[in-house]
Amino acid sequence: MTLPVSLRERLAELLGAPVESVRPEYGGDINQAARLEVKGTPYFVKWHGSAPSQMFSAEAYGLRLLAEASAIRVPTVIAWGEAGDGCPAFLLLEYIETGGRATSQTMERFGAALAELHRHSAAYFGLDRDNFIGRLPQPNTPRQSWAAFYAEQRLGFQMELARRNGRLPARRERLLTRLIERLPDLLDDDAIVPSLIHGDLWGGNYLVDAQGQAVLIDPAVCYAHREMDLAMSELFGGYPPRFYQAYSEAFPAPGYPERRALYQLYYLLAHLNLFGESYGGRVDAIAAHYVG
Repeated sequence: MTLPVSLRERLAELLGAPVESVRPEYGGDINQAARLEVKGTPYFVKWHGSAPSQMFSAEAYGLRLLAEASAIRVPTVIAWGEAGDGCPAFLLLEYIETGGRATSQTMERFGAALAELHRHSAAYFGLDRDNFIGRLPQPNTPRQSWAAFYAEQRLGFQMELARRNGRLPARRERLLTRLIERLPDLLDDDAIVPSLIHGDLWGGNYLVDAQGQAVLIDPAVCYAHREMDLAMSELFGGYPPRFYQAYSEAFPAPGYPERRALYQLYYLLAHLNLFGESYGGRVDAIAAHYVG
């Protein structure tokens, strides 16, 4: 893998000097990525030749919003650009030196920091712009009701994508429709406060820097029920127990275990749309659990 010439030239223009070295890095399931140096300073860049419009600008916006909360370290955004003139869409970030150990103390600090992040609130659920979950659109039109927001812009939107993709057979559609109808009873709007969430908090979306501090990457931010982050963190193996203990000590979440699968359903629907029917059984099982 090499850095496209057009992107190398664009980065040199932005940084005011030629790119001196390039080393491939992991860019997730979607993007290509590299570590580069300019005038001895390392940077991280990821790019995609056919990225959806505004995908990287939405990520940059999310990283800056998380940074403003000053709860958990995130990479500093340097620049981003849409595809054009032969150059792919890209996002240029501070390079995070990794190598620290994810000790019990690291995870304890991380859990407490996530609780601090979740105390940042807004007057609505959603965000002032749409963004993405993976490469899928994620609408964020603000709503006052969490149950309505989750029904329309999370479960309902993914259902519509599944319908278009041929992944919404009649039984699945009936189960999910009944579940959405039940959301006002399952979710107590009066008790749920909008919290700033990372939005895609699986184990691959944090790093441990050289000092042993957790660093969040690849956000899908919005103001939502904070249990969305907890549920996603547990979906694919979970974090070490000390993370959850520290979170709970800092910001208890009464009744969360009863809602965990309900919030995991959104992410499983997204995976159904991204990766196919291998996730369909889990979607159906969760929906059936809540509708009886």
